[in-house]
Amino acid sequence: MTVPTVNWSYPTAIKFGPGRIRELADHCKAVGMKKPLLVTDKALASLPITAQALAILDAAGLGHAVFSEVDPNPNEMNMEAGLKVYRAGGHDGVVCFGGGSALDLGKMIALMVGQTVSVWDLEDIGDWWTRADAARIAPIIAVPTTAGTGSEVGRAGVLTNSLTHKKKIIFHPKLLPAVTICDPELTVGMPRFITAGTGMDALAHCLEAYSSPFYHPMSQGIALEGMRLVFENLPKVYTNPTDLEARAHMMSAAAMGAVAFQKGLGAIHSLSHPVGAVYGTHHGTTNAVVMPMVLDFNRKAIETRIEAASAYLGIKGGFDGFRARVMDLRAELGIPANLTAMGVEAARLDELTEMALEDPSCGGNPVEMTRENTRALFGACM
Repeated sequence: MTVPTVNWSYPTAIKFGPGRIRELADHCKAVGMKKPLLVTDKALASLPITAQALAILDAAGLGHAVFSEVDPNPNEMNMEAGLKVYRAGGHDGVVCFGGGSALDLGKMIALMVGQTVSVWDLEDIGDWWTRADAARIAPIIAVPTTAGTGSEVGRAGVLTNSLTHKKKIIFHPKLLPAVTICDPELTVGMPRFITAGTGMDALAHCLEAYSSPFYHPMSQGIALEGMRLVFENLPKVYTNPTDLEARAHMMSAAAMGAVAFQKGLGAIHSLSHPVGAVYGTHHGTTNAVVMPMVLDFNRKAIETRIEAASAYLGIKGGFDGFRARVMDLRAELGIPANLTAMGVEAARLDELTEMALEDPSCGGNPVEMTRENTRALFGACM
């Protein structure tokens, strides 16, 4: 092959292990926060783990301010509401606490609090990120309470445009959290369907990164090991939510998936993003629904690579064995059989196809996505 010229980036300081949430205030102070705003989602806001985090901040003299008006697919209206609270409270940093929605919106608040450009001007296109005033971006600490999105080690956030219902990836290098606390004890209380959906999100990240045609052997290896951790541990945490060792492995797999997908994402995400934006479906669950059909769609391009993965993962039967393992895992986790079961209407498939083709993820798919084959793929997912 021709030796490529590429840019690689790897994540931030990660404080990993049970009970590490107790260090939250120390890390806030270390990055210069004196009055942080904790951003979480509506469901988490009233739970004991959130109260614990706020009490740790309060005891250290950092206050206990919280913003929780975060929708499952957060949009610019959520962001503007958060910015209003941030400015009114005189805050100087953001603690992103929760799943992907809270982490992404917290990062958007930190990014936009000092900007004069629109958030849509900072979409992950070319060098658009240079339009932001980097010096005005607030410091960020990330505390994931789910194991899937990997936003805690990412330099971007996903924001839905409330008018167009299109999901946009907003990027800036300084969106990488200064410190990430991965405490598996925080994930023990997740509802089972969230455990399932977020875990399948981690698998989708690893699988799509592994299948991507771009050159990034470090991400390739991370993606492969991430898949192993998901296949071995997701059924365990779904069956026994208090299995802390398996919870820890899933937190690792989530972060690994997000590191790996620097190599690229593909059709799983380019289909899932518009469905989530239009219908409000859970992102990871939607990924899981379309995963087998996308495997079929990409088979000619990835069969040899999936056979190699299957050998490493101890899955017999090569590509067909791998696909069957995905189907078995979906069944174990109660994942819906298809998009129809999630409420997607056949009448909107043309619209969803156009949105999928505009999604940046489609550029990393190993098979080129066209209007014709993407529409057919959506049909296969129904």
